[in-house]
Amino acid sequence: MQVPLDNKNSGQALAQIVAEQAAPVADVVYYGVTFGLQAQKAGVVDTYKPKHWDDIPAGLKDPQGHWFAIHSGTLGIMVNVDALGGLPVPQSWADLLKPEYKGMVGYLDPSSAFVGYVSAVAINQAMGGTLDNFGPAIDYFQKLAKNSPIVPKQTAYARVLSGELPILVDYDFNAYRARYKDKANVAFVIPKEGTIGVPYVMSMVAKAPHRANAEKVLDFVLSDEGQALWAKAYLRPVRSKMPADVAAQFLPDSD
Repeated sequence: MQVPLDNKNSGQALAQIVAEQAAPVADVVYYGVTFGLQAQKAGVVDTYKPKHWDDIPAGLKDPQGHWFAIHSGTLGIMVNVDALGGLPVPQSWADLLKPEYKGMVGYLDPSSAFVGYVSAVAINQAMGGTLDNFGPAIDYFQKLAKNSPIVPKQTAYARVLSGELPILVDYDFNAYRARYKDKANVAFVIPKEGTIGVPYVMSMVAKAPHRANAEKVLDFVLSDEGQALWAKAYLRPVRSKMPADVAAQFLPDSD
């Protein structure tokens, strides 16, 4: 069985299954956890508890099976060191506001991509805000706007590697992929003010046209083999430990 590649971000994936809910095309969907919650509320995903369900921590799955985490990542600052033109690698959220980085900083659109929303939450929390008070994040992004940031709606990985976008607020797994797989001179920084780690989840689409195959896919992503594939792609698997050789390439947990 082959699963066709459909490289949508979380917002686009949710929009598709909502638009197609009368006659679904997709069988499973992969997105950030907040989009999984929205999909559940919209009634566009069904329940399914895959094999190894009990290995998923309670806080990382819907009790009925509308969504469940498969891996997680940590947000930080991904930097193409060669594209900085000799400038130091930024070490904090505050550094991104400095005029020397004008036009060099990017983050994904929070209204479209889950990582963009996570960026806003992480920065808000680091600046003393809460989910009920986004004032600190609004203030920060207003200041960042004066530094001419680049705000793509879709993944900007290739733009970082090319040097077009030297600094991107992104996940650790993309930075490690760039460094170890694509051999780019890329650094990953946990900002001094702090950050957050977040899960990505999957769901069975309601009225999935190929439900039997969809169940096999969801079983596979939580299998030992499937979880090992996530780990080898520098994603923290939800139900198994990171292999020692892969973990050695990450920043230490203390950071």
